[in-house]
Amino acid sequence: MAAVDVAIVGGGLVGLATAHRLLERRPDLHVVVLEAEDAVGTQQSSRNSGVLHAGLYYAPGSAKARWCTEGKRQMEAFCDEHGVPVERNGKVVVAVDRSELDGLHRLAQRAAENGVEVEPLDAAGLREYEPHVTGVAGLWSPSTAVTDFGAVARTLERLVTGAGGEVRTGTRVTGIDERNDVVRVTTTAGDVEARTLVTCAGLQADRIAAMTGEPIEERIVPFRGSWLVLRPELSDLVRSNIYPVPVGGGLPFLGVHLTRRIDGAVWIGPNAVLAGSRAGRRPFDVDLDDARDIATFPGIWKLARRHLTVGVGEIWRDRNLSAMIREVQRYVPAITVDDVSRGPWGVRAQLVSPSGDLVDDFTLRGSGRVLHVLNAPSPAATASLAIGAELRDRVLGRG
Repeated sequence: MAAVDVAIVGGGLVGLATAHRLLERRPDLHVVVLEAEDAVGTQQSSRNSGVLHAGLYYAPGSAKARWCTEGKRQMEAFCDEHGVPVERNGKVVVAVDRSELDGLHRLAQRAAENGVEVEPLDAAGLREYEPHVTGVAGLWSPSTAVTDFGAVARTLERLVTGAGGEVRTGTRVTGIDERNDVVRVTTTAGDVEARTLVTCAGLQADRIAAMTGEPIEERIVPFRGSWLVLRPELSDLVRSNIYPVPVGGGLPFLGVHLTRRIDGAVWIGPNAVLAGSRAGRRPFDVDLDDARDIATFPGIWKLARRHLTVGVGEIWRDRNLSAMIREVQRYVPAITVDDVSRGPWGVRAQLVSPSGDLVDDFTLRGSGRVLHVLNAPSPAATASLAIGAELRDRVLGRG
């Protein structure tokens, strides 16, 4: 049985960043990362639009606000040091009509409280940055950037193994037994004994935490997001990143986004539709265990009743391309249904409370020799190095 100092469950960005930060500080440690998939960063870490968020959206004083701004600074420095491409192409947040001006003003105030630079724009100012956008006002975020988070994950894996750590892919955790002086982790590739265990399991976070006896009232609910891809010859219709004014109502991930990615491609989306599988290989896969967990969790029914109209709209736009494009045309009227094709998709993990509320902030828990990352929604990719540093400090602070 392998004995290590720190075992980390999850080879996504947060797990790999934690291993990297630990070995930076303590190269003498024996650190192992256990990843169920056959390669690192293949789930949420790479199935995203690649935006490095500036931090203007998040509640001042929240972990999201703190770790996003610090994490972005660390991530840009990391990418510059290790040759991962970063494009600082900025973002416009667009108020399409006067009813959204109050929300835009509140967003500007929040950005100021978070120390994030934004420039107020009128309609003419919007067109200076995005000539094809229609709106009455907006905000320009010059520090928003894009990168390739899949490349970041692979770089972190290389650094971890180069520093003497281990990354074991194809290794699914099946049991955890915390004892007085050690944590025994049972996996499909053999057992591991660790002095400390950190779980960064994303879509399986609640189940992994439950293996340790951690009392978890909330549940991970999987939401599938799909993108449309603009025809390459029309990519100049979007110069940067085009975002809506946040809709509020406890659903932070909704709204049309147009992202000019690091490779110059323009993605539109993602939407948010309840997924039938946490780890499906196809968009409409259904896993019976996952479906049963959703159906028997009271929180999802309360969430659905509270946001029924929004949920139905998301499903309708997911299946009806013309309906989705009508929403897109509120921002960029020149884009038509013939200008897009269906593109990538991914499933994101969202912690939901029994009362039907989406847990909006990063959530870390644990006691004894175990630490859990229970909730790491966007901007977790941007913030991953800062989250890893926080987890490192907590691990080392335990002695």
